[in-house]
Amino acid sequence: MAYAEISVTSGPAPPFPKPHCGADPNQFARSHFALPTPTQTTARVTDKGPDSFDYAGAAELLTDAAARAGAAIMQHYGAAEVEFKDDKSPVTAADRESEAIILAALARLAPDVTVISEETFRAAPKSLPDRFFLVDPLDGTKEFINKRSDFTVNIALIEAGQPRFGLVYAPARALLAVTVAPGKAIEAELAPNKAGAELRGLAAKPLHARTAGKTGLTALVSHSHLDADTEAFLAKLNIAGRSSAGSSIKFLAIARGDADVYPRFGPTMEWDTAAGQAVLEAAGGSVVDTDGRPLRYGKVELGLRNPSFIAWGRTGP
Repeated sequence: MAYAEISVTSGPAPPFPKPHCGADPNQFARSHFALPTPTQTTARVTDKGPDSFDYAGAAELLTDAAARAGAAIMQHYGAAEVEFKDDKSPVTAADRESEAIILAALARLAPDVTVISEETFRAAPKSLPDRFFLVDPLDGTKEFINKRSDFTVNIALIEAGQPRFGLVYAPARALLAVTVAPGKAIEAELAPNKAGAELRGLAAKPLHARTAGKTGLTALVSHSHLDADTEAFLAKLNIAGRSSAGSSIKFLAIARGDADVYPRFGPTMEWDTAAGQAVLEAAGGSVVDTDGRPLRYGKVELGLRNPSFIAWGRTGP
């Protein structure tokens, strides 16, 4: 089958905003997005109960951290010195500097909540508490090293095995996506800024996954991990178009209504997917394993590795 190509692969082509690396964020048109007033920055995350999480406070504080982490990342863009971890995956100073900024912000937001972050992770603990954060300070390091634009900062709060809050930020595309209330996610244009940023000062719009049209599904595949299982899965669907991308950009494309399905049969870790899943589910989509069950988190028995999964828009299984 001949596929129609969609522009998600590399660079800042639509449907994503153009990169504004180093740009002054004050140049952007500003409007006040109606968020509830943040009330606390610590206890609301550690309290138990269905209504105890302060989405607005977390979104505000972590948007500021994301802008600063993005600035730290972009300082190394095109000139990163690459090292290799024990698992042979690449790591750069950009990964570590971004992580330091995010961990400091989470310590301020919720000092009593456990944080699992990729660059400080050594081995899965024997158990995890009901609530914990998952962080990937630079998802798509390979894309970053190769001077592509599809890399992201991922921050998620897990509760009872489910991603409850998520923030995904693509600094090279000046694209922020974050959950601001239960079942509500927004996107905004946000340039990297070492001075930080205020979410309330950004022009934001709601994210809504789409229902696929009669002509077929638009599929996304991993830029670095396309395999035979993925091809076999897509062969069973009515695919009208497809493209490849790295990092959590694929979740955002579905959450924005630009694509319909992203199957992943290659290896991933929980910090690779949690924030994107939180945003996509808040936008009306879903992420399920091959048995159709929601992708779960805190899988210490698997070393925090994910099984194969499929991310869907509103045209799900």
